[in-house]
Amino acid sequence: MNDQGVELLGSYWTLAGDVEPVTGREWSLFDLRDRVAAAARIGFSGIGLWHADLYHILEERSYTDIKQILDEHGIKYLELECLQNFFVEGGDEKKQASDDLRKTLLEAAEALDAKHIKVGNLVGTSAPIERITEAFAELCTDAAEHGTQIAYEPMPFDPNLTNLDDLLAVVEGAGAENGGFILDPWHIVKMRIPFDDLRRIPAHYLKAVELDDGYLESTQDLLTETLHHRKLCGEGEFDVKGFIKVLEDIGFQGPWGVEVLSIELRQLPMDEMITRAYNTTIAQFQQESEPVT
Repeated sequence: MNDQGVELLGSYWTLAGDVEPVTGREWSLFDLRDRVAAAARIGFSGIGLWHADLYHILEERSYTDIKQILDEHGIKYLELECLQNFFVEGGDEKKQASDDLRKTLLEAAEALDAKHIKVGNLVGTSAPIERITEAFAELCTDAAEHGTQIAYEPMPFDPNLTNLDDLLAVVEGAGAENGGFILDPWHIVKMRIPFDDLRRIPAHYLKAVELDDGYLESTQDLLTETLHHRKLCGEGEFDVKGFIKVLEDIGFQGPWGVEVLSIELRQLPMDEMITRAYNTTIAQFQQESEPVT
């Protein structure tokens, strides 16, 4: 925790370095111990792990090894991601792959004392809201048995939950204490949801928050933009401080995630990359000096 009393969690994509989200090698070339040590030294209180990276780490390390590394460096919070297609019915390949990943993420969450597991619909699978609600409730029940929370991330690629009413219907319909949202301004802006509308979300459903910046109007397809061209906080057009203010008013206290998927950022040396991500984000919480009179 820094002087402002703010704790930041470096999401997987912010800390991973030269990776190819969705389209190629998703596991990091940075060794886990080096990555964790740098994140902790620079100021992060938490980190994230993407499932492909987790599988890669487990080829050489056990859950006990991973937990020891996190504990040695004072990492308090762990985010695991990302489960998709958990609401698909039937026995097709998508459902089987989702079930296999679900088992791994739940096991990892329990072994590593993860704060939450992120779920979403980046791949744009269609399903009725009633089915998603039922599946979300079932997933939350499973997660509770493993001592973790489930955070559903709204995003513009999701054809099922396209507005705040739909999102609230799923989470409220599931009625799970450990189930709720993870909110990211990039997705909220692209979904055309005004930040002030987020005040409708009850505080207990706000499980996690990620911060980043970007452009109000897109000049390329949204998937390319979200995977490669997000901006560091304060370097785009979003009202990041306004977003933070709304969520603080709701009652969110952190840790605040930092998720900047950027070609430019991931080409930097590890320490410079992590330092820039940390410093630009923590600046959003700093009070502006009173003018001298």
